[in-house]
Amino acid sequence: MIIIFKTDVGPDGEEITRIKEFLENFPGVNLKLVEFEGETRTVREMHLIGPTHNIPEEVVGAMKGVEKVVRVSTKYRQIGRHDVNFVPVGFEYNGIKFDQDGLQVFAGPCAVDTPENVEATFKFLQSIGLTTARMGAYKPRTSPYDFQGHGRECLPWVFELAGKYGIKAIAMEVLREQHIDEIQEELEKAGKPTGVVLQIGTRNAQNFELLKQVGMQQEMPVLYKRGMGLTIEESLNACEYIASGGNRNIIFCLRGVKSQMGAPHRNLVDFAHVPVIQRLTRLPVCIDPSHSVGSKDYAPNGLMDIFHVAAQGVIAGANMILVECHPEPESAWCDGHQSLTFKELEQFMQDVEIVQEAFRKRVEVFSQGLVKEMTGE
Repeated sequence: MIIIFKTDVGPDGEEITRIKEFLENFPGVNLKLVEFEGETRTVREMHLIGPTHNIPEEVVGAMKGVEKVVRVSTKYRQIGRHDVNFVPVGFEYNGIKFDQDGLQVFAGPCAVDTPENVEATFKFLQSIGLTTARMGAYKPRTSPYDFQGHGRECLPWVFELAGKYGIKAIAMEVLREQHIDEIQEELEKAGKPTGVVLQIGTRNAQNFELLKQVGMQQEMPVLYKRGMGLTIEESLNACEYIASGGNRNIIFCLRGVKSQMGAPHRNLVDFAHVPVIQRLTRLPVCIDPSHSVGSKDYAPNGLMDIFHVAAQGVIAGANMILVECHPEPESAWCDGHQSLTFKELEQFMQDVEIVQEAFRKRVEVFSQGLVKEMTGE
C-alpha cells in the first residue's frame, strides 16, 4: 500500500504522525517515507511494506493530509506507474530530458583507448548534433588477458574533452563502489564540464550491493542493463534495489539475452519488450543494438543488422540508444568488430530519424482512432 500526501503536508507534520500512530495497530507493517521532486511540486509518499490487507483503505484515505491511497499489486513500488498523475514519468539531467516520449542517442567506443580517438569522437558527435556519448573507463572482459579499461587514469582528460565539445552526458559503466567515488571526485576536480550516467552492466545485473550503492547516490542517473539471462521480473526487481536506495532516475536498457537461438547474432534481440517495460514502469527504455548483434554484417538490401535491430526498438518506442562507434574500428582496443565508423554512424542517425518519424505517425493514427471511438465522431 502507498499513501500519497497533499502538497502542504511536511515530512514532520502532524498528519504523518497521526497516520503512523494509526498504523501501529497493524503488526508487521513497515513504513518508509519517500520524497520525489516533480515539475510543479514535491510529492511525499508513505510506503507500507508487509501484511497490509487488513488496513482499511477508505479509513486511511479519509485521514487529514492524505491525497490518495494506492494498493500496489505488483512488486514495483518505486519504479511502477502508480503515481504518474503526481510525478511525471522520467527526469532531466544536465539539461537533457529522459522520459518515455523522447529519444536520446549515446554513441562512442565501448572502452576509452587514446585521447586522440576520444577527441575525434567527441568532435564528430558535436558536428552531427549529438550531446551524449558512451565512454567506458572500467571494462569487464570475458578473458582476463583482454584490455580492462584505463580506469580512473583517463577520467580527467575524458571529462575535459567532453566539456570542450559540448557533451552533456556520458554513459560510463561502474563495477564496484570505488568507481562511483572516483567518477564523482574527478568530475568535481574538473569543474563538472559534463555529466555521467552510471551504467550497470549485464554482468552486474544482480550485484545487489552495487545496485544499492548506485541508488544511494542521487547526483547521477543510472542506466541498468538487463541481465543476459534474467527474466524481465528479475531485472525490474534489480531496478527496485536501485530506487529503494533513493535514486529513481533510472533508465532500463535492453541488450539482448544469451541464447543459442539468437545465432548468428551475439544475443537474441529482446527489443519487443520496449512497450512492456514502459507499461509496467515509469522508466525510460534504452536499446543496445551493438551488443545485441555483435557484428557489422549486412543484409542483401545493403543495411547492417545493427541498423535493422535498432529500427525494431525505435519503431516500438525506445527512448535511448547505445551504439558503438570509433574513428578507426580496426584499431580499437575493444569491440572494434561491432563499432561503426563515423560515416556509418551518420547513416545510422539518418535511419533512426526515418524510423522515429514512422513511430510518431503510428502513434498519431491510433490516437486519432481512439479519440473518434470515445467521442463517437
